[in-house]
Amino acid sequence: MTSWLPKTLSLQPRTLIWSFAVIAAVMVLSALIELNQSRKELLLLMERQAHHTLESMLAASRNALLSNQYLEGALRERLLNNANFVRLLYESGRLRDPLLARLARENGLFQIHVFDRNGTVLHSSHTATGDARNSDLPSPERLLAPIFTGAIDTLFIGLKSPRTDGGIRYLLALAARDRSAIVINLDADRWLQFRKQVGFGSLIRGLGESPGIIYVALQDTSGILAASGNVTELESIQESPFLWQAWQDSSFASRVVRFNDEDVFEAVQPFYFQNHGYGIFRLGLTLEPLHAINARIYRRLVGITLVLTFIGFILFSLVLVRQHLDVVKKQYHVVETYSGNIIENVSDAIVVFSNRTGIKIFNAAAEQLFGRKRRDILHRPLTQLFDATDCTKILQSGETMQPVECRIRGQKRFLLVSKGEFTDETEQRNTVLVIRDMTEIRRLETQMQLQERLSAMGELASGVAHEIRNPLNTISTTVQQLDRDFEPKDNAEEYHQLMRLVYQEVRRINETVGQFLKFARPEPLQPEPFRLAEFFDHLRMQYQSLTEQTGITFRIHFDLDQETEVVWDRRKMQQVLMNLIQNAVDAMPEGGAIDIFAAAPYGDTIELRIRDTGPGIPESIRSKIFNLYFTTKARGTGVGLAVVQRIVYDHGGVISFETEEGQGTTFIIRLPVKAGGV
Repeated sequence: MTSWLPKTLSLQPRTLIWSFAVIAAVMVLSALIELNQSRKELLLLMERQAHHTLESMLAASRNALLSNQYLEGALRERLLNNANFVRLLYESGRLRDPLLARLARENGLFQIHVFDRNGTVLHSSHTATGDARNSDLPSPERLLAPIFTGAIDTLFIGLKSPRTDGGIRYLLALAARDRSAIVINLDADRWLQFRKQVGFGSLIRGLGESPGIIYVALQDTSGILAASGNVTELESIQESPFLWQAWQDSSFASRVVRFNDEDVFEAVQPFYFQNHGYGIFRLGLTLEPLHAINARIYRRLVGITLVLTFIGFILFSLVLVRQHLDVVKKQYHVVETYSGNIIENVSDAIVVFSNRTGIKIFNAAAEQLFGRKRRDILHRPLTQLFDATDCTKILQSGETMQPVECRIRGQKRFLLVSKGEFTDETEQRNTVLVIRDMTEIRRLETQMQLQERLSAMGELASGVAHEIRNPLNTISTTVQQLDRDFEPKDNAEEYHQLMRLVYQEVRRINETVGQFLKFARPEPLQPEPFRLAEFFDHLRMQYQSLTEQTGITFRIHFDLDQETEVVWDRRKMQQVLMNLIQNAVDAMPEGGAIDIFAAAPYGDTIELRIRDTGPGIPESIRSKIFNLYFTTKARGTGVGLAVVQRIVYDHGGVISFETEEGQGTTFIIRLPVKAGGV
């Protein structure tokens, strides 16, 4: 044993050198592989973050263009309205230069001119009159030729530089009846300044100041359109196969490129707006995190070489590798901070208005909530959305957030309204309303309360079945046996009558318990596919004659395709509608109208509305009408509406009602097309 150990442990220098060489090669190779993998993962992460940043930039650019379009449209409309008014004065012979100067001054216009068909100034708000070439309008004969020749009636000339003084003007020309031209001249410097503040340049400069971003630029085939401050020259699209391919494919792409003598991670994304290509957004990100990783890997290689001289430090070197991996992961989290411009989609309705100019802002969520188009509601008072009482409650309340119950498009809505106020640059006080529709949440809360009550009933039913039915059966059997086997000497007939009476009451209690058990633990649904139109045709035939005899008008409004098919328990749903129709008939002994509406306003959900013109439900009992055994009828059992609610719930739907005393009641049922997720 002692002679074997020296032979085994004695290693030749060559063997030792080769062993170290192999270990060193393995360690170096693993470090290089890790370097490559870390580089790939970091570049992939940078690519994702750059993509998100460019998508945010594209969305912000589209919003800026839409804002410019909206402002220019409003500007055109304003000029056109003034031109129409001037044309009316001109054609009626009441136009004079002092009046024209007054109109220009009061309406914030720079100048107003009226030219005859030869380009001569007939009227002008400017002190200089006479030959057209002395005015701000360059070459009126050529510029206004389409109006003089009768080719068009309205000419949007747009932005022009005046010949007599500095600044930029925005011009519009309108033809008069005698083909004279009415030209409105507006100082556009302020408008252009605003366009610069919200345009591409402002967005790009703001993004270019973010940490980790080297440059941001918008470039087309003619050159750089806009760029951050540190960019003076970039590779043209035509000279770069990479940029040309991205432009042709209209797709996101990325690469590592040299910029100002340093490597930069560049991501590009073509920008299209309304089918027009504006150019390519180019985003350059610093590769400092990648350089830091490379430096750390190279330093580790040196450390590995030193560690290899000491075999005992091999395990320690592995621990260092593990620690370095943790450092790399932390660097990944740092890179994630490159995305700093996220656009939030607003789901709540937002309405901005002032008492003087009416509604100013009406977003898409508000259009959906109120069912009104933005173009139809702008500059209208708030009473176009709410009635006067609700408006007073919202505006005069000192609370910043308050619940409001109102009717929108004929339906009751529960809204949560948040209110704020601000003063704009014109010293005009504005009110901001942020409105959230809480109607569905209220209905879901009611549905959850129903589910809890039904669960409690199910548990109660188990106790009833065990604690009541078994003793009842015993009592029933005992009473029958006493009635049959025992007869007293006195009052025998009265005795047998009492026994039969006890037996009948026991049966009645047993039937009541059975009815309660049937409600608490109903039989499973048996859904089947059927056409909804055929279902309502059968219902119409079933109740047409009955309602006619009682002086009730019965109508079904089927706002669905005739082939619309549902998967419901047909028998139980027929029971639901029969209960509701019968309740409506009972509520109108003197006659009235019953209307059933069937529609699908929420996609895969069918909405049924059963409306009557009866006396309505008193407020004192509205919270109880779905309670089991609650009834206001002399012969009622109080089971009907409870069963209706249970059937609707078993189908995965909800039921609610709207009522006003003296105005009638509407029951609203919403059911999925397929019951219970079939």
